[in-house]
Amino acid sequence: MGLFDSWLSKDVRRFIKRRDSDAGETGRALEELRSSLYNELRTSEGAKRQQQRCCGPVVAMTFNFMVAVGIILANKLVLGKIGFNFPIFLTLIHYFTAWILMAIFKGLALLPVSPPSKTTPFSSLFFLGAVMALSTGLANTSLKFNSVGFYQMAKISVTPTIVLAEFILLKKTVSFKKVLALSVVSIGVAIATVADLEFNMFGACIAILWIIPSAINKILWSNLQQQSNWTALALMWKTTPVTIFFLLALMPWLDPPGVLSFVWDVSNASAILISALLGFLLQWSGALALGATSATSHVVLGQFKTCVILLGGYILFKSDPGFVSICGAVAALCGMSVYTSLNLRGSGESSGKQSLPSFKQKASMEDHTSEKSDVNNNTPNVV
Repeated sequence: MGLFDSWLSKDVRRFIKRRDSDAGETGRALEELRSSLYNELRTSEGAKRQQQRCCGPVVAMTFNFMVAVGIILANKLVLGKIGFNFPIFLTLIHYFTAWILMAIFKGLALLPVSPPSKTTPFSSLFFLGAVMALSTGLANTSLKFNSVGFYQMAKISVTPTIVLAEFILLKKTVSFKKVLALSVVSIGVAIATVADLEFNMFGACIAILWIIPSAINKILWSNLQQQSNWTALALMWKTTPVTIFFLLALMPWLDPPGVLSFVWDVSNASAILISALLGFLLQWSGALALGATSATSHVVLGQFKTCVILLGGYILFKSDPGFVSICGAVAALCGMSVYTSLNLRGSGESSGKQSLPSFKQKASMEDHTSEKSDVNNNTPNVV
């Protein structure tokens, strides 16, 4: 019996040591993971690799789609039910909340490091912040003074503007098949959403002025992240103060008076705060999507959201947008599918072309190594 107890106690001790060893290895692995993530965020190159690893095109665009649907509902609550009729000031609250959250991230050492200042001049960041303020502010003002149909027509005009601007500024061309797919998308969205074209002269001027800043804003966000080592949060941290400054300048011109007389009770303030938090997530997810894809793809994603909301209301809530609108939405979704397929095929071909030179270089290095080994084997040994 004593021998059995001794053998059992040895097994128990061995099991406990093994569990302690496993726990120690798990703890060391977690510590190494934490330190590697921390070190990755300390350099702009590492932070960019981490963003690309965690937020690919599908993740970024899905994140942006879900947040956009949420903020549409939140803004309808704020601007409609609550009656907060100050779109520029609401946008200012969104960006100010985003700046506070990023300041907290920076204090906790969670904000990715920006690239060196010599890689991106301050004038480019200042211009991006100003364009972002104009794009967001004029969009909300256009929606206020124009009908939804005219606002959708202005949004559709952003797609050809981006294609033209990228050709002029970046010498970037689009294949005929993609142009045809984008045309089907634009026409389908127009048929699905443009029910009325009511506008006044001031609203029409605002809508036309909004198109160019919106296109340039998307191009700059996509280009700076893809050509430089900028991450979405680092670029937001640098440009948000400039955007806040220009929104403060736009507010007296485009917002009506009376913002101080608004009833700031708990329910109204809570709804505005939720809208502001969703606004930060929308800005972040939009920047991630632009960095992972392109400006044109991000516009197509916005039109996809419009069609899904229209068809979702018809299927789930039995709303009746009309047979013509449903056909337009279905045609737009078909065009989006073709455009996505063309993009995936093009990315696959480009990745194959990039891997071919490295394979050739590796093969040549192996041939060179084998030749050297043959020479060494054929060389007689001298004693």
